[in-house]
Amino acid sequence: MLNDTHKHKGMRNQLANVLQRKGITDAAVLEAVRNIPRHLFMDSSFEDHAYQDKAFPIGAGQTISQPFTVAFQSQLLQVKPGDKILEIGTGSGYQCAMLVKLKARVYSIERQLELFKKTSRFLPKLGIRPKQMIFGDGYKGLPEEAPFDSIIVTAGAPFIPKPLMAQLKIGGRLVIPVGSDPQIMTLLVRTGEKEFEKTTFGEFRFVPMLEDKN
Repeated sequence: MLNDTHKHKGMRNQLANVLQRKGITDAAVLEAVRNIPRHLFMDSSFEDHAYQDKAFPIGAGQTISQPFTVAFQSQLLQVKPGDKILEIGTGSGYQCAMLVKLKARVYSIERQLELFKKTSRFLPKLGIRPKQMIFGDGYKGLPEEAPFDSIIVTAGAPFIPKPLMAQLKIGGRLVIPVGSDPQIMTLLVRTGEKEFEKTTFGEFRFVPMLEDKN
């Protein structure tokens, strides 16, 4: 039985209020924060940290992102119900859960086998059902399911992978942190076959985006 109490829900409400004060204005994103039991995405011994606005290790050298970062990236996507979204870096599954709560059709790729297996088993227990979860190389995207309304990258990329740009619909949005440490949060909007509009949103910190060298 998943342990989600009134106390946890109260802590989520407090977290949503903190994020709102920090500049998250998308009501649907804030409602998703209030509804997703973030403490269940972490080891139970770290439950006290779950609703603080900070990142936390989840194993395999990865972290569950800071709630503000998850909410900020989600807000940049401007998710509409039914949007087809590609997520690069499933990780703990928290960002994936956010997108599913926003009623998107989510295709999520994870490079770390340990996390892929764990999250694939865990999300359905919460009633979170992405369209597809894939073990693979995020740099390549998912060409067989392209084009996408939006693409979100949840790891620090040294550059913007061209396959991801190519898999975006015209009018689509790619949200990606670019650089080493820290990264610059970057939004690309595809305005034509070969035209993209770029906007940056300051410094964030992510674990590095892994590439399949085989």
